[in-house]
Amino acid sequence: MSPILVRPVREQLEHDRVIRLIQAARTKRKVEVAMNLGAEETAGVGAPGHREFPDLVVFSLEGGRRVQAVVEVETAESVNYLEALAQWAHYARFKVPFHLYVPAGSADAARRFCADHGIAVDELWTFHHVGEQVRFTLAQKSGASPRSRKAPSPGARPPAAPAPGRSGVAGRKAAPAARTPAAKRAAVRPPVKTKASGRRAARAKPVRPARKSSAAGKTPRASTAKRPARKATRRK
Repeated sequence: MSPILVRPVREQLEHDRVIRLIQAARTKRKVEVAMNLGAEETAGVGAPGHREFPDLVVFSLEGGRRVQAVVEVETAESVNYLEALAQWAHYARFKVPFHLYVPAGSADAARRFCADHGIAVDELWTFHHVGEQVRFTLAQKSGASPRSRKAPSPGARPPAAPAPGRSGVAGRKAAPAARTPAAKRAAVRPPVKTKASGRRAARAKPVRPARKSSAAGKTPRASTAKRPARKATRRK
C-alpha cells in the first residue's frame, strides 16, 4: 500500500485522469492495458501472495497474455523517497520494463531518488497541462536496463594497449603518397614528336633583323649635278 493513503480529491481526480489518458494512448491491436484506479486491484504482477498492483499493467496478447510493462503515475505530492522505496523499488525488481510518469517539475527529484536507492527506471515520462489538454514528454530512456546488463567475469583480461612507437599514432611515420600507374608513365615517358610538329618546325622561317633606314645609316653624298661653266673673259 502506498505511504500516501489519502490524496486530496482534486489531486486524485487528476491522477485518475492521467491514468485513463495513458491507457488510451498505449492500447493497441495486440496490446491490452489494465488499470488499478484508487483502491482497485484489477490487474496484479508477481507471485501469488506477493502481488503488486501498479497503476497500469501492459499485457501483450501475442503468444499468450503476458506482462509487457508496468506503469506508475505520481503527482507532485507523491514524488518522495517513501514512495520510491515502497513502490518504485518493488516494481523495478520485476523482469519487465518499469515506466514512471511524474509532473514536469518533479523530474529531477524522481531521478535523484532513483539514483540514491538504485532503482532502475526504463522510461521516465513527464506530463504537463496545456489548457484542458495533458501533454506527455519522454524525459529519459535507458538503452539497456541494469537488470539485463552482464558484468565482466573476474578472470577476463582487459585488451592490451598498443605499444608506443610501433602501432601507435605517435610512432608511426607518414607514408608517402602512392603514385598511380598513369602518373608513373607520365613522369618517365619523354615527349613524343609527331610528323605534323616536324613540318611546322621546318616551315617556320627565321626572323630577320629589321633593315636600317638609309637616312639613318648612310652619310649623304655630294650632289653630282654639273655646275655651269664660267665664261673666260679676256682683259683688254
